[in-house]
Amino acid sequence: MSLADIKVKIEADAKLEAEKILEVAKEKADEVRKAAEAEVSKIESSYSDRFSAEKPEVLKRREIVANLDVKKIMLGARQDLISHAFDGAWHEMANLPAERYVDFCEKLLEKAVDTGKETLFVSAKEKNLNEEWLNKYNEKHKTSLAFDKAASFISGGFILRKDDIDTNCSFDMLIKWVREDIEADVAKRLFSE
Repeated sequence: MSLADIKVKIEADAKLEAEKILEVAKEKADEVRKAAEAEVSKIESSYSDRFSAEKPEVLKRREIVANLDVKKIMLGARQDLISHAFDGAWHEMANLPAERYVDFCEKLLEKAVDTGKETLFVSAKEKNLNEEWLNKYNEKHKTSLAFDKAASFISGGFILRKDDIDTNCSFDMLIKWVREDIEADVAKRLFSE
């Protein structure tokens, strides 16, 4: 046998051996692919079964969350309406006819005055509680109340100061105090079904 024949035989044997190795590798690759496909199918089936089992619970949770969101929105709207009602009450107080406004403030002042020498703060825009009114009040009640020259940033009513103690009888504060006491009743009246 010549060198060329030996070379051809070695190449042929190597080719056969390579084909056998490739065939074994293809078989193993097919086995791995089939096992992977079976695992994927099993996982898909598992997730499908799990989703089918959990679907009602997921939908129920979504419904609960949606209902909570609706309740939050409704609560916000109700709170806005209640605030609007109290804003209307403040507006009514601020726009009382002059005589009723003065009478109301005088009654508040009578309850707030302690020594009769306190200082009174009113809004710079106040029309009814003025020097003339205060002079009449002092004369009638034998007090010596005085206005402070500094303008107060209240929207109606007054603030009475004795030393370092303020008695806030502004309409904003009065509405706030009343609101704390009656807000639940107002809500009940506005939204009872």
